Amino acid sequence: MVESIRKGGYILSEADNPQAVIVATGSELEIAMKAQKVLAEDGIAARVVSMPCTNVFDRQPPAYQEKVIPFNTPALAIEAAHPDFWRKYVGRHGVVLGMPTFGESAPAPRLYEHFGLTVERVVTNVRTIVHRAASKSTEPLPDTVVPSAN
Repeated sequence: MVESIRKGGYILSEADNPQAVIVATGSELEIAMKAQKVLAEDGIAARVVSMPCTNVFDRQPPAYQEKVIPFNTPALAIEAAHPDFWRKYVGRHGVVLGMPTFGESAPAPRLYEHFGLTVERVVTNVRTIVHRAASKSTEPLPDTVVPSAN
């Protein structure tokens, strides 16, 4: 496990033939693990990736990065900060759940609920990206999944 952590990102919890990857770090990992369980109960296999240090992960060989977050597997990232940074890990068709504004202050559980960093929202979004990948849809995700910036 320590060797995996030294690589900056690693598979924390695997699923047989994963249909999606959930990337998280720190306290967001609890949400990811709970979402993985709910998704499994629904028949959707999701891998959970812990990303404690993106700088170190980015320096790993491309083959290792591909092993952890396969390019052709739908991905979602959970970040209790601004979501833009995580886009490079989930791609244009993935989803990043984060806090797109600055200056909010409240206990963490209230902020998580306010910004939709919840098990329910992760599950809904993973279902959407898995369905979209399976149907090879090119239509944009609905605003309920990826809110517009306006």
